[in-house]
Amino acid sequence: MRAISLHDTRSGRILALRPRDAGKVGIYACGPTVYGRIHVGNARPFVVFSVLKRFLEHEGHEVTLVINITDVNDKIFDAARAAGVPSVQLAREMTARYLEDTDRLELGRPDSEPLASETIGPIVALIERLVERGHAYAAEGDVYFSVGSWPPYGSLSHQDSASMDQGEGVEGSERKRDPRDFALWKARKADEDAWWESPWGEGRPGWHIECSAMAQELLGLDFDVHGGGSDLVFPHHENEAAQTEAAHDGVALARLWVHNGMVQMGEEKMAKSVGNIRLLHRALDEFGRDALIVYFLAGHYRQPVAFSAERLKEAGARANRIREAARRLVRSPSPVELAALRERFFDALAHDFNTPDALAVIAEWIREANRRGGEVGDADLREMLGVLGLGRLVEAGTEEGEAGERVAELVSRREQARASRDFTAADRLREEIGAAGWEVRDGPAGPELVRAP
Repeated sequence: MRAISLHDTRSGRILALRPRDAGKVGIYACGPTVYGRIHVGNARPFVVFSVLKRFLEHEGHEVTLVINITDVNDKIFDAARAAGVPSVQLAREMTARYLEDTDRLELGRPDSEPLASETIGPIVALIERLVERGHAYAAEGDVYFSVGSWPPYGSLSHQDSASMDQGEGVEGSERKRDPRDFALWKARKADEDAWWESPWGEGRPGWHIECSAMAQELLGLDFDVHGGGSDLVFPHHENEAAQTEAAHDGVALARLWVHNGMVQMGEEKMAKSVGNIRLLHRALDEFGRDALIVYFLAGHYRQPVAFSAERLKEAGARANRIREAARRLVRSPSPVELAALRERFFDALAHDFNTPDALAVIAEWIREANRRGGEVGDADLREMLGVLGLGRLVEAGTEEGEAGERVAELVSRREQARASRDFTAADRLREEIGAAGWEVRDGPAGPELVRAP
């Protein structure tokens, strides 16, 4: 197996991935809070950790990817009240939309997608354990984690005690022993329509404890990679790490903490709270799945990426260049393979999952294949793009190459008809293309031919 390294937020260094269990890797990535349709920024961790899983599997690891769904949260209560619907109904509907939208990325589903609402038993047990060990206390139906009881607190985010704002506002401030303490369990309020029984009365869990319980239930302690957006480092991941370690006498929740940068609109991160979002399903409708995947992979996962129509169009054009190149390749493995470039591609992914360098190697590979003409096969390109979740570009390119001159001429004529706004002729030509066994799909980077279903 190739040596693989990733940037660890706690240490601030790029560290070797050393799995807890030889040949197996457990990854937990924080998923969405389902109070609305997800936006492009929400999709970035889904893409990053789904593609990381594909690479690790290529390298021979057995990978378990867990991406949770937070379906119990203050934001859900607020959104449900505003919409005039029960919070459970809103959470269920938005969960379905999240699954539908991320399915369109065609990267497969995580191995497990736990719901907070279905993990209440383990959540309560974890809180009880913290109370028994003196790291949490009950106060009028709430339960709070005692930050002062755990000296390593702050080691993940490197926060100064004076700047620790839990983001809970004034809620519960009069019941906290220390302003830094954060809620593990919240007593039921009169206007909240979802609650559970607990040793402290009716209520529901705080956000941070949900993820600790779900991760531990599915991956155990000291699992390999905990991921999520960089905006979660504090307080969410700091609190996750502290409460889990405090409950288990210092045993770590995760070995590596890996964070992706934010998607930005202008100078700010894309976020519902800011109001500058671009919903994922609408971006997919406009730019297509391939453009979105290339857009995400063209930026290093740790760095912020800017969102704009221009960038998405550039990504779509880049995908089309790969598709066009695939048309000219030999379908079967050729005696001439570009082994050195293939190794550079996988080495780039092995060193802190450098997808921009990996894509640059693919561009170099294509230039070299073009220079050599028809003597280069497509096996390497299929393998590399398959790991990135872009294998369909080779399939589509090969299929277009097989379409023949007649279908290509029909596509060209249809484009001319559309340009002159003769939509009757364009529709007729689309039908002729379909009769020949092909489907033409229009995108921002031009028409794409695929085999008709």
